[in-house]
Amino acid sequence: MSTRNYDVLIIGSGAAGMTLALKLARDYRVAILSKDEPNEGSTWYAQGGVAAVLDESDTVDSHIEDTLQAGAGLCHKDVVQFTVEHSIEVIRWLVELGVEFDTEVNAEGDNNFHLTREGGHSHRRIIHVADATGREIALKLYEQLQTCDNVDFFKQYVAVDLITEHKVGHKGNLCLGAYVLNQDSSQVELFRARYVILATGGASKVYLYTSNPDTASGDGIAMAWRAGCRVGNLEFNQFHPTCLYHPEARNFLLTEALRGEGAKLILPDGSRFMARFDKRGELAPRDIVARAIDHEMKRLGCDCVYLDISYRDADFITSHFPNIYARCLELGIDITKEPAPVVPAAHYTCGGIVTDMNGLTDLPNLYAIGEASFTGLHGANRMASNSLLECMVFASAAASHIQQQGKSLMPDVVIPPWDESQVTNSDEDVVISHNWDELRHFMWDYVGIVRTDKRLQRARRRVQLLHQEVTEYYSNYHISNDLLELRNLITVADLIIQSAIRRKESRGLHFTLDYPDLEPEAVDTILIPPGYG
Repeated sequence: MSTRNYDVLIIGSGAAGMTLALKLARDYRVAILSKDEPNEGSTWYAQGGVAAVLDESDTVDSHIEDTLQAGAGLCHKDVVQFTVEHSIEVIRWLVELGVEFDTEVNAEGDNNFHLTREGGHSHRRIIHVADATGREIALKLYEQLQTCDNVDFFKQYVAVDLITEHKVGHKGNLCLGAYVLNQDSSQVELFRARYVILATGGASKVYLYTSNPDTASGDGIAMAWRAGCRVGNLEFNQFHPTCLYHPEARNFLLTEALRGEGAKLILPDGSRFMARFDKRGELAPRDIVARAIDHEMKRLGCDCVYLDISYRDADFITSHFPNIYARCLELGIDITKEPAPVVPAAHYTCGGIVTDMNGLTDLPNLYAIGEASFTGLHGANRMASNSLLECMVFASAAASHIQQQGKSLMPDVVIPPWDESQVTNSDEDVVISHNWDELRHFMWDYVGIVRTDKRLQRARRRVQLLHQEVTEYYSNYHISNDLLELRNLITVADLIIQSAIRRKESRGLHFTLDYPDLEPEAVDTILIPPGYG
């Protein structure tokens, strides 16, 4: 078995992982693992932008208050304040890297950043690059990494499991590295490291309909749970209200910035409906908008609702939303002349691996940053465009903490090679595809936008059966990326269901018909793995 040794192993190549690598590249040897190409993560597809206090009329306190309100009482205020206070610093750093954010000339003739507004925000504070901000950030981060001699990028490498001292029979709980599947060779390799960082993104692929790319399979959350880390608030899965409804647009998102610039949600008869659900109308937080759309679709028996910005000037639409305009036009929809059909889709995992404000997990040299983590920033509902901000703020915090720790000695522990002597090639891959479809269907039907105890219990029984089948399959056959993702999704699905069963109230993204009211006290849902502590 091939063994590779590094100071830092980063699993995941989105904004969080690449930011951390750049921050450490001068002093540490860093390996970054990417399941696919770097442009296949959620960062690449992030249309909206980065929330930051940049306008003179805006304040840090206002951004904090908006985030707390959107989070429905569950945000950790100290974490929110820490994140927002570092927002300007993040934007300055990105500009130094060469990210060319959109600008506009104001009445005085000054050229300033163009800021847009999204749901839950009381001010224009979303700095962006047209409607492809994530792609621009990912490109610039990746370009900078290509100049770093200390950073090695491993593409088509999928982490199988974390290796801890406890797992190899050694006293202690340090994370020693990971077993990793090289998809090109189909061989498992060992990566050893002083520090391991999970920057693997969320788990929205657990749902049948999602705006996320195929890489969003909850790998980091599942691996951390198996390694003995707590997870928190996984019942809060954000459904983006406006995913394009078209058979050829499997996960194409219509950014919230459209609504920030005046796009209206309408029913098939052309009438607006959001005012009946919230006084903020289309600019209500995402959980409210998604539930309103879900309610109207079920009430009318319609397949979708519509998002209409066609009343705005065509030049404004094509200049501010060029990628959305072009993609919709490819599909026969001209958003300058007609509304676009939309439906809610699973979009963001608000919970994740429990960390502190350095990104440190329950294991002393294992970190989690970005969507894989639970920092307490998002509470019961993530406010739009706080996610890219979180990625870079906590990547910087983790980098600072690692630099403070220094290059500690690697434990003198013998790690056994990956053992596949008892497995064979499978002739039953249909098991993977069938279980994959079943999982995503019942998660959508039973653990979706609106829940009940009965639905959750049905989902729990089914996920337990799937877990037994896939565990047996995993033990008997050679592993593949599809099998690893299915195994991780089943683990995360079970954690989501357990968390949802525990919450006996409706708060934020968790809405249950059995408990429609709020509990008097807002409490996080923390799940503790077997043998914890």
